[in-house]
Amino acid sequence: MMLGVWTAQTPQYQSQGDEGADCVSELTRLPGLADVHVHLRVPGGEHKEDVRSGTAAALAGGFTTILAMPNTHPPLVTLARLQAAQLQAQRESLCDVAYYAGASANHVDELPALGSCAVALKIYMDQTYGPLRIEGLATLLACFRAWPKDKPIAIHAEGPSIAVGIGLAAAFGRSVHFCHVSRRSEITLIAHAKHQGLAVTCEVTPHHLFLTEADLPRLGTLGDMRPTLAQQADVDALWSHIDTTVDCVATDHAPHTLVEKSSTASPPGVPGLETAVPLMLTAVVEGRLSMDRLVELMAANPRRIFGLPNQPHTWIEVDVGDTFVISQEGLHTKCGWSPFTGMRVRGRVHTVCLRGETVVRDGAVIPTARTGSVC
Repeated sequence: MMLGVWTAQTPQYQSQGDEGADCVSELTRLPGLADVHVHLRVPGGEHKEDVRSGTAAALAGGFTTILAMPNTHPPLVTLARLQAAQLQAQRESLCDVAYYAGASANHVDELPALGSCAVALKIYMDQTYGPLRIEGLATLLACFRAWPKDKPIAIHAEGPSIAVGIGLAAAFGRSVHFCHVSRRSEITLIAHAKHQGLAVTCEVTPHHLFLTEADLPRLGTLGDMRPTLAQQADVDALWSHIDTTVDCVATDHAPHTLVEKSSTASPPGVPGLETAVPLMLTAVVEGRLSMDRLVELMAANPRRIFGLPNQPHTWIEVDVGDTFVISQEGLHTKCGWSPFTGMRVRGRVHTVCLRGETVVRDGAVIPTARTGSVC
């Protein structure tokens, strides 16, 4: 076995092992990863996911920190609801969890207090599964005025709404993060905004990097998500900006049961915590991005943008020599399926160490005392 160690100072991945030993795998050590876009479904959707199952899926996927979205039932738009969610995560989480506060037209007055506890504010400007869509410029302006300026604002914005978000970032002189960018016109506009020196950042998801609308006949309702799957030209544009404009790769892990997804009112969203790393490692092997860039997109940039605390004695090991076909067998997410089932990938999470304790070994989450915390 050969062990590779990632170092921030050099782009190399140095092997550690006996010279001449049989190379049965290629383990590379990386920092613990951070996923800035996860739906834990708590409260109100525990049949799809709960804190324990969602954070187990995160650890299995190499993520030692996740940021949980506020569009729960009820949504996290008041201080009492947010603190209740944080308290539950403090009791049950296996990895570190931080929470977004949700913007709501009826609870703008709560934003200053929420800003003292939440990692960021989430504003839904376009289609969302739930009651949190913000409509009207007056409410948007009120949210931007009320939210503490030292905390980011993350926006679900599609198409022309991207331009509105950029305009708000410029008008208020504050940082805005765009979630799950999926179209060529969107990433191009964000690139122009960055070139002008605006404090905007953005994320892309593995499903928008590896799937297109051509996959919908195969996926059926399992391919229903927001934003919807795009054309190949859009996917190509995202990849062309992966080394420059894109700041984070986030999963937008949004689990629903197979029964729900097969219904006539299929809710949008797909799980992704356990497949993101193999997909992105496959891209590394194929030369679409470097390992250093993967670490920036999935560890360093998320922590910098959202001010996440460091995790001492925390790292993961990935086996870049392991080729396998993604299966729904053995998934830790409660929903138990993946839109990537049947896809051949190169790279697997082998070991995860969180604050000095091994929590994943040989790809399996180790039953242990709770090791996560709320940050």
